[in-house]
Amino acid sequence: MLERAQTVRLMIFDVDGVMTDGSLYYTDAGEEMKAFNSLDGHGLKMLKQSGVQLAIITGRQSKLVEHRARNLGIDHLIQGAHDKRASFEALLDKLGFTADQCGYMGDDVIDLPVMRRAHFAIAVPDSPTVVRQHAHYVTGARGGHGAVREACEVIMQAQGTLDAQLAAYLA
Repeated sequence: MLERAQTVRLMIFDVDGVMTDGSLYYTDAGEEMKAFNSLDGHGLKMLKQSGVQLAIITGRQSKLVEHRARNLGIDHLIQGAHDKRASFEALLDKLGFTADQCGYMGDDVIDLPVMRRAHFAIAVPDSPTVVRQHAHYVTGARGGHGAVREACEVIMQAQGTLDAQLAAYLA
């Protein structure tokens, strides 16, 4: 698993069930709301600072995901991806990466085509069994509750960059 994490140059995340707990909240006006974990957000920022590019591929379309991605400095955002594998392949072509340089973190069967193609596939513990079976790593933390942070730290640990990212806070 750590050998796979060492090769990640582009880490791609799903949103619902990974960056959030998967709950969908709607106001009376029909506006969608999601809760994001701040620890996850800082993990993403550290992973990016360590030299790994970040992307989101999500099947849903949401302005608030656009805002979250911008806030975290995630430059590559694909929303409304009904065929996540096609979106994954298009992203690789655009950025010049191979699947062997990519990681993907998902939580449901719609993520399996990308998880099976990416070199380092990560799932959350509340994913269906079939999804966990195709993951190279299953986080201990649940989606929306530190799973993304854990995944980021695993990658940085494998690449030897975690200590450098934490050094400023330990000085």
